[in-house]
Amino acid sequence: MDFFKGFDPYSVQSPCFVVDTDAVEYNLRILDDVQKRSGAKILLALKAFSMWHIAPLISSYLCGTCASGLWEAELGREEFDGIVSTYSPAYKESEIVRIMELSDHVIFNTPSQFLRFKDYASSSSHPVELGLRVNPEQSEAPVAIYDPSGPFSRLGTVLSEFDPSIVDELDGFHFHTLCEQNADALERVLRAFEERFGEFVSGRKWVNWGGGHHITREDYDTEKLINLVCDFIARYDVDVYLEPGEAVALGTGVLVAEVLDIVHNGMNIAILDTSATTHMPDVLEMPYRPHIWDAGEAGEKAYTYRLGGPSCLAGDVIGDYSFDRPLKPGDRLVFSDMAHYTMVKTTTFNGVKLPSIAVYSSTSRKAEHVRHFYYSDFKNRLS
Repeated sequence: MDFFKGFDPYSVQSPCFVVDTDAVEYNLRILDDVQKRSGAKILLALKAFSMWHIAPLISSYLCGTCASGLWEAELGREEFDGIVSTYSPAYKESEIVRIMELSDHVIFNTPSQFLRFKDYASSSSHPVELGLRVNPEQSEAPVAIYDPSGPFSRLGTVLSEFDPSIVDELDGFHFHTLCEQNADALERVLRAFEERFGEFVSGRKWVNWGGGHHITREDYDTEKLINLVCDFIARYDVDVYLEPGEAVALGTGVLVAEVLDIVHNGMNIAILDTSATTHMPDVLEMPYRPHIWDAGEAGEKAYTYRLGGPSCLAGDVIGDYSFDRPLKPGDRLVFSDMAHYTMVKTTTFNGVKLPSIAVYSSTSRKAEHVRHFYYSDFKNRLS
């Protein structure tokens, strides 16, 4: 389906994140097909995409949410249906009681954290299942900053630090090693997990395979994934959970920006109302070059510009792009694939205004603002 069909970037405020709900549902149907054919239970990773305005749509397909700490667990319980599975590299004693109240699964990073906090589960008003994150030591992520199995990683317990004496008290295991990857990488990670920890899986209720599964990408091998899940369930008699966040929102959102001014300093530089450092930090952290509608590589089209943000950071540069005609103040640019790891990572550094949030339907061809941000949002973060 051709998403954002008929979308007019001048129909929303700028800057503005716009999510096509038809595109989200398209992805959800793919994920639901994986659930139904494999038996896996898929959770939305709120760390990647926590747009609770469309929680009813997401909850109609997925089995719940996974949280990275107290506030995401609160959001998962308040706005979404299904289970809440919470994992954090370390829990604070002042928060663990509330986390147990909010969560159906609480996953610990180390045996020491498990032993310290496990008894709090009995004080919860509902049954809480406890798990341990392990590190299969199979490095697959293409970028070091996103590699949970890289050297000296703090994420998950390696086999040499594992405590077999706690196994009978665990309901499940968790591992997460992937980043925007296909099922072939998962197959290698799963092999490493079984080599190191497979003997401890018997008698557990579930194994959570974490996130980073690019299931809704066009070239993703869903048949391999389904076969891996079916085979694992048959051999170990456990539930399998997957936690994709990016796969839910992949290709579903854009960021609309406006040209504010043109600067000339050795080349043409367009200053936008959208910032790399405050609105799309992965451009600098990953790093990567986002796609812009109707734009080309530098020199490909007639007019080349370096695009920069409105902050005072010298490195607040999005990249070099070319266009068929000269840019001028007031022009709108549309950055594609801006739903995941964007809204959740925005900041008000330098007092830069946060983008509004809108939804769009390719079916009805209507855009609707669902959130605007104001000076009070900036001020109330400070004191």
